[in-house]
This record gives sequence, structure tokens and C-alpha cells, in this order.
Amino acid sequence: MSPQVRDANLDLIKWLAMLTMLLDHLRYLGPETEWLFIVGRLAFPLFCLGIAANVARASSGQLYTDDNARYLGWMATFAVISELPYRLLSSDSNTLNVMPSLMLGLLIAWGVHQRGRDGFILAMASLTVAGLIQERLMYGVFGALLPAALLLAIQRPGLVWLLPAALCLLANSRNRWLSEWELQPYMLLTLFTAFVAPLLGLWLLRRPRHFRIWPVKRWGYWFYPVHLAVLHLIRPLS
Repeated sequence: MSPQVRDANLDLIKWLAMLTMLLDHLRYLGPETEWLFIVGRLAFPLFCLGIAANVARASSGQLYTDDNARYLGWMATFAVISELPYRLLSSDSNTLNVMPSLMLGLLIAWGVHQRGRDGFILAMASLTVAGLIQERLMYGVFGALLPAALLLAIQRPGLVWLLPAALCLLANSRNRWLSEWELQPYMLLTLFTAFVAPLLGLWLLRRPRHFRIWPVKRWGYWFYPVHLAVLHLIRPLS
């Protein structure tokens, strides 16, 4: 596929990722919105799917390109920019904001897609970093592996789809909210949503394109830190 052609399905997935992330974070405005945590389990897998789809569009063997350098640069920049608003909104969190998880996921997916010696080294080095900062990494090692698993699912439809679903379930199982809920309906529904999320995204990605949608371009990077800052500012008013 030509890099100039917009993929409406991919833009739809990005919009859904941002919307479900926003709904998830609205729970910070009051205890009566805690159920939105369940909806929020869709966000991370959909963001990871966006990464996997972008990696899949590139030809294998094109690791060292200007486009990849810019992609990684934007991810790293917003990993830094987003930490302060994330810390202000979620001061009791013991993890970094979600961008480092997505950035490591991108690097691992690149390594899997490019293969060869350089790809192997990149994937293993990124996986090692994810393991070393496991306690500080949102969604942990399983979350960092999710984009690569989704990449394989895009390339090999079928039973491989169960791999990202299982990883997403494992990534969410370490969340402290689940340990507080124990074996309650909220916990079971949360885990079910986490398992289904990558399957839903993969299904949407393969649907026929008969619609137009406003494209999510680089302005989408700003959505994450800006919405965190806005929610922090309006929280005292709720």
C-alpha cells in the first residue's frame, strides 16, 4: 500500500483508541464513573494495533529510514512531555505514562518485522529494557510485546489472533484495580473486555472501506498530554 493513501479503517481505530482512553480517564472526576475503567481496556490494544498496522505497511529491510527516525522521535518526545500531566492526574500511580510502553512496543515490532541480525538485536534489546523496568512500565512486558503480536496477527489471520488477545489479558491482569475488585462482575467484565479488544480491532482493520473519516495525523500525539492536563484542571470542579 502506498504511504500516501490514507487507511480509513486505521484512522477509525485511532479515533476509537482516543475516545476510549478519554472515557477511561473520566473516572478520575468522581467515584461514580469508576465503571469507565472497563471501557478503557479497549484503548491500549487499539493504540498498539495502530502501531502494528503502521509497521506492517513498511517493506521488510527498511529499518534505518527517515520516516522511522521521525516516528521514534515523536514517540520519545511525547513520552517526556506526557509524564508531568500524567503524574498530576494520577499521582498514586507507580508506573510511567503509557508512551514508554508504546515506544518499546514499536521497537520490538520493528525488530520482528525487519528480521535479520539488526532486527533481532533491536527486538531483544527493547525486550530486555522492558523487563528491567517492568515495575515502572504500564502494562509491563506483556504490553510491550502486544504490538509485535498484533503485527503477526495482521500478517497471519486465523488462530494467531489469539496471541494478542492472550497478551492483552495478561497485561491487564497485573493492574492494581483488579486486585481490589477480586472475583467480582467488574473484574470478569474487565478481563473479558481486555481479551476481546485486540480481536475487535483486528476485525475492524479488515472491514471493507466504504466511508470517510477525519484523519488522525501528528496532532493526535498532543491529545494524550493535553487531555490529561485538562482533566487535572477540571477535577477540583467536579
